[in-house]
Amino acid sequence: MAFGDSISAGFGVDPGQSYPDDLQRLIDADGFKYHVVNLGVSGDTTSDGVERLPTVLAAKPAIVILEFGGNDGLRGQPVSAAKQNLAQMIETLRGAGAAVVLAGMTLPRNYGPDYIRPFEQMYVDLGKQFSIPRIPFILEGVGGVVSLTQPDGIHPTAEGARIVAQNTMKYLRPLLTH
Repeated sequence: MAFGDSISAGFGVDPGQSYPDDLQRLIDADGFKYHVVNLGVSGDTTSDGVERLPTVLAAKPAIVILEFGGNDGLRGQPVSAAKQNLAQMIETLRGAGAAVVLAGMTLPRNYGPDYIRPFEQMYVDLGKQFSIPRIPFILEGVGGVVSLTQPDGIHPTAEGARIVAQNTMKYLRPLLTH
């Protein structure tokens, strides 16, 4: 399950061109028998993610790619609150038997190092605390690349989404079984 915000939802790309769609194609190509469910909602914060946990749990996912935090950061919300919400989601998902892959994010440089440093560290800390795989930056190789992002400079184009899926697959593959 891809559980997150607009990056997971595929904001601004045509249906079938989100990173979870591309991830499904990679999983199929590798011969794995998993179905990727996209539960991304554009604009969601970590608190929205906590509120949506019952929907996620009802689907009984084997693996959840947890991709939240960007909207908290862009809104300048306290990092401590986002971290607490992410921890609650990880604990709840794992308690229900799902493996969790945490997708890291960063922020535009104009947010300043005093905010960005603890924001980025939040993902590192949670990955260590829960001993879960962590994608350092889900938009690696895409974020800040004009040809791979939409005019907003944040959301991937269809081509950028394919790269995001490849980034994600590196961390997901060890959890998949035939």
